[in-house]
Amino acid sequence: MSWNPAIEPGCPDDAGSDAIETLIIPRTRDLGDFEVRRALPASKRQMVGPFIFFDQAGPAELLTGHGVDVRPHPHIGLGTVTYLFKGDFHHRDSTGADQIISPGALNWMVAGRGITHSERTSAEARKGPNSLFGIQTWLALPDSHEDVDPSFEHFGKETLPVIEDHGVSVRLILGNAYGKAAPAVMFSETFYADVKLEPGSRLPMPDNHEDRGIYIVEGSISVAGQEFGAAQMMVFRPGDPITVAAGERGARLMILGGATFSTPRFIWWNFVASSRERIEEAKTEWRAENWGQGRFDLPVDDRDEHIRLPD
Repeated sequence: MSWNPAIEPGCPDDAGSDAIETLIIPRTRDLGDFEVRRALPASKRQMVGPFIFFDQAGPAELLTGHGVDVRPHPHIGLGTVTYLFKGDFHHRDSTGADQIISPGALNWMVAGRGITHSERTSAEARKGPNSLFGIQTWLALPDSHEDVDPSFEHFGKETLPVIEDHGVSVRLILGNAYGKAAPAVMFSETFYADVKLEPGSRLPMPDNHEDRGIYIVEGSISVAGQEFGAAQMMVFRPGDPITVAAGERGARLMILGGATFSTPRFIWWNFVASSRERIEEAKTEWRAENWGQGRFDLPVDDRDEHIRLPD
């Protein structure tokens, strides 16, 4: 089927050489068993649409009995997205959610006024060698929804829209693009998708969103005659028609964006807010450890430990 968002989406070289507004080379952090590459926030760019945090974890191969243990920790003012290519995570949070996430599925957790969660490699996966490869992102919540009640939604791989045409496969994770809409509840204009490109195939970027970016997970793409490889993020100028072409080995991309915010966002540790005062309030409550008495509680069945507030 035809799914191009415009009748003449253009070729890669149709974009001007200055079509890329920002090019981000992620910072790399070695966590021992695996590496994390952080693209957002960056010194050149804090956000792409509502996306304010973007980490690639792995790829990594873990030994039998080993796994990832992200102990219970708090969030405010954001929604988190866990999306995996390999491996699994056991998610628990203070809403009572208890969910295993597998590759291609979506965990969408809205912190709102305050939530606590943990993510750990499942007990089943630890029975043998296991893999980890995925993307963790945060979306800032608009002013009108910063204090919503926390919530959690899970959507299996089969429930997310897939668009396929001419060597291109797009799995829409959040929001709307190419005439399709993903099922998770959004609070601002958003799109986020997992894209696979066969060698030489072309992807027109959605033209109905103000901010648009690409993160290259694997392979390479060309834009305006320039080639870009894995672990790079590019953000495009608003309004420019953009089409990218996959390199000779094809490519896997995460495309993301949406509406920009009219007010600034502050980020400290795991907290995102429209004011520093909101962050200070959250710090005070987490430090107090009055579980269940204020905005924070610990996840059901994962209450024996937690990450303390940094100094």
